[in-house]
Amino acid sequence: MRFVFALAVLASPAFADAPVVEDVTINGDRISVTLSHPDTGWDDYADGWEVLDADGNSLGLRELLHPHVNEQPFTRSLSGVIIPDRAKAIYVRARSNVDGWSDDLFEVVLDN
Repeated sequence: MRFVFALAVLASPAFADAPVVEDVTINGDRISVTLSHPDTGWDDYADGWEVLDADGNSLGLRELLHPHVNEQPFTRSLSGVIIPDRAKAIYVRARSNVDGWSDDLFEVVLDN
């Protein structure tokens, strides 16, 4: 099991209703991400999150197929994420079906 230290990194101003990554945990090849977003239903909801390496390469994508209006914040997991041994950190970004990818990155510092 890897120990991690999480820190939110703001890349630039985000949309007013962009999804927010609240927490990330890693257990082996399984990443669990807690998101919050003012989902209003099918017309505006958080529809995914992605794990990136320091170079911006995708390590995994979790698509969310329905709104979570009455479940905020909510946590979903993705298995099979391979983090390179040399990685010092990974980044998670969230997406909504209206605004697309948030500019905010959530940094997870890895304790190798």
